[in-house]
Amino acid sequence: MRILIAPDKFKGSLSALKVAENIEKGILKVYPEAKIEKVPMADGGEGTVESLVDATGGKIIKTIAKDPLMRDIESFYGILGDAKTAVIEMAAASGLYLLNQEERNPMLTTTYGTGQLIKDALDKGCRKFIIGIGGSATNDGGIGMAMALGVKFYDKFNHEIEFGGKELIKIYSIDDTNIDERIKECEFIVACDVNNPLIGDKGASRVFGPQKGATKEMIEILDSGLKSYGILLEKKYNKKIIDIPGSGAAGGLGAGLLAFLNAKLKRGVEIVIETLQLEEKIKQSDIVISGEGKIDYQTVFGKTIAGVAKLCQKYNKPLIVIAGSVEDNQELYSMGINSIFSIIDKPMELDDALITAPELLIKTSERIFRLIKAVKA
Repeated sequence: MRILIAPDKFKGSLSALKVAENIEKGILKVYPEAKIEKVPMADGGEGTVESLVDATGGKIIKTIAKDPLMRDIESFYGILGDAKTAVIEMAAASGLYLLNQEERNPMLTTTYGTGQLIKDALDKGCRKFIIGIGGSATNDGGIGMAMALGVKFYDKFNHEIEFGGKELIKIYSIDDTNIDERIKECEFIVACDVNNPLIGDKGASRVFGPQKGATKEMIEILDSGLKSYGILLEKKYNKKIIDIPGSGAAGGLGAGLLAFLNAKLKRGVEIVIETLQLEEKIKQSDIVISGEGKIDYQTVFGKTIAGVAKLCQKYNKPLIVIAGSVEDNQELYSMGINSIFSIIDKPMELDDALITAPELLIKTSERIFRLIKAVKA
């Protein structure tokens, strides 16, 4: 029996690789001769670096970068097993979680640290980039990122602007003559699971600004700034940016990546599936096991399991899903999932479930495959 184990992380408990390893232990108790392949998955958000590094035999790179308020922090990114592909979570340098509640102010926060991570990966020979842009603390349109890579922004008095979303409205001209030349040799793919345009009612500032600390007055300033900035970008680079779905992601970082790095925006789980060649692995499997910490209504909207299910359905492969908690959602069965199992086998507190997750995963996968063996017999 050829078994593919392709789970996401159990948030707050286990990495995707640890989930896969514990599922494997349960299977081997029943089918010790099974051919098992483990592919740690992610959806482009938190945990993507770790999953892709684990799945490809790559490495985590730790480096110093600026946080959203330009303070030095220890940050990280991944280099995949091919030694040429960098995986960056922008939140590792420019994320909301790096700030306490009182520090959150998108008028001041910058994506400069994200640009530093890109530059460090360039220095290490990477020429393909996968960048996840969820969880940002910023609303600067990616100008900080661009500054770190050599782009300069000037006001109408020919003075260089400072950092933060408040500076967008001041931008009068953009000088990219000193942008890192190595960027021309690179491919940038951005994991972006939101369709928000740069400005307007569904734009970066109005939709995401409040959670980053923006008041109503700030939102108006930020949206106006992104509008004038977007017009400048479209004119300079002769391409549509403002209305492109995803240009408003991460406070307009999507727009900056489109303009300065000629990036392509794609759904996160699709990028992971392509990078890990999951489709071919599913084709060669007899049965597929996936999972995540919580199965709920969000699962159908492009999360890891939805991506795996689509491929299993395409190749008529049985898919079993194991989760920490399961909310009733009949839509999941029409997606290509054959059955869903919770690892919780008795009433318990959440903290206890998180601590005992490895043991619960082993027991659950063993029970599943004992049933499969009995049916096959």
